[in-house]
Amino acid sequence: MTAAESDLLGRVPTELFVAGQWIPGNGATFPVHDPATGAVIAEVADASPAEGMAALDAAAGAGRDWARTAPRRRAEILRRTFDLVQEHTDDLALLMTLEMGKPLQEARGEVGYGGEFLRWFSEEAVRIDGRYGTSPDGSGQMVVTHRPVGPSLLITPWNFPLAMATRKIAPALAAGCTVVIKPPALTPLTTLMLTRLLEQAGVPEGVVNVVTTTKSGAVCGPLISDPRLRKLSFTGSTEVGVRLLEQAAGGVLRTSMELGGNAPFLVFDDADLDAAVDGALAAKFRNIGQACTAANRFYVHEEVAEEFTRRVTERVAGMRTGRGTDDGVDIGPLIDRKAVDNVAALVDDAVDRGACVRTGGSRGEGPGTFYQPTVLTGVPSDAEVMRQEIFGPVLPIATFSSEEGAIELANATPYGLVGYAYTRDTRRGQRLIDEIDTGMMGLNIGVVSNAAAPFGGVKQSGLGREGSREGIQEYLETKYTLTPDPYA
Repeated sequence: MTAAESDLLGRVPTELFVAGQWIPGNGATFPVHDPATGAVIAEVADASPAEGMAALDAAAGAGRDWARTAPRRRAEILRRTFDLVQEHTDDLALLMTLEMGKPLQEARGEVGYGGEFLRWFSEEAVRIDGRYGTSPDGSGQMVVTHRPVGPSLLITPWNFPLAMATRKIAPALAAGCTVVIKPPALTPLTTLMLTRLLEQAGVPEGVVNVVTTTKSGAVCGPLISDPRLRKLSFTGSTEVGVRLLEQAAGGVLRTSMELGGNAPFLVFDDADLDAAVDGALAAKFRNIGQACTAANRFYVHEEVAEEFTRRVTERVAGMRTGRGTDDGVDIGPLIDRKAVDNVAALVDDAVDRGACVRTGGSRGEGPGTFYQPTVLTGVPSDAEVMRQEIFGPVLPIATFSSEEGAIELANATPYGLVGYAYTRDTRRGQRLIDEIDTGMMGLNIGVVSNAAAPFGGVKQSGLGREGSREGIQEYLETKYTLTPDPYA
């Protein structure tokens, strides 16, 4: 570990943040590891259920005042936080690389992307409106207003430590909701540093509370069942999301669920292959393939499959694997040993079923949790790598012969987060927009995420949307009032 890394880690808070105070909690801690080396880089407070409840107490206590805070005041706090995030780009990027493993350049990109949610929702905070009009029968005046849902529990994933936190915190605060954040135990440090910046930006006591823990169910369960909690936002696996929805049903909570994906990537025979290859690499290998939006199943028209595969394989074979802080690294480590085991099992299953390894196909050497960037061809539809989310640097290719067949393959999954397609035929592109069953789509582009766009899926990929004007609506209730006709 370098001196700069040690200095940064020494400045990152490792305690709980409750009611505007950094507190050690019950004294229990858990380690945070650098996945590139396996070394422990921090010990973080491990909250108990009682400390989780204290965080909800603080959020509930601050709720009324924060809801009544002027929208412009809320906006200014979010904007100041955005400015502070930009000022601390290098620190935040290095911190993400240390605890999650992504290459440093990608981590800097996430700071830019994650910061945009703070800026976007600082602007949306002052645009919460309603409407007023005469009832159709003329009996009175209809007034429609919006108000904050109330205290919200935000559960974030480990793969985008900054962006997933800002994507939830920013709309909640803009709407006037107070929050309890439960960051992932694998990558809690970025959220803790972001919280320090929110504190510096002037967030009032109790509005933002952070509970780090290895006991997610024991800590979050009582909060979800508490009638003071009114909103649950979760990003993670579909399996966990289903369990949380079951728990949330008891209190009829508002829920936002951004769950698993199994994104198809279609390349038609008229595609610009240079653009398709670039898009494929961006859609697959961004964040080491550990993204819910990562392209998972590559379906290429049989007329261009060999040329597409040749170009992709050549590019992937040239990718450099290593610690994300090293110059020229394209692929960092997977998050932990379990992730490597899962990717290796998917590749082995595909090979056992007849797939061919064109490059990669094995674990990395050394202490870190690495897996080589891999291209598979001739992958059968029943291979597990085509049926479940890979979450790793593996690009499996199969072929199709018709547009109808491609659409059928793309939709042959219970998931529907995002899809990608490359074609020069604009009419076909319009048909694909309608026919592919996903909440988002990249048409001739490999990265779709944008703070100004509604992020979310259909089917088992989730409920609700994050980002865009839709994102703030997830934290607002709608109220209708009828008043007498003033002219009667």
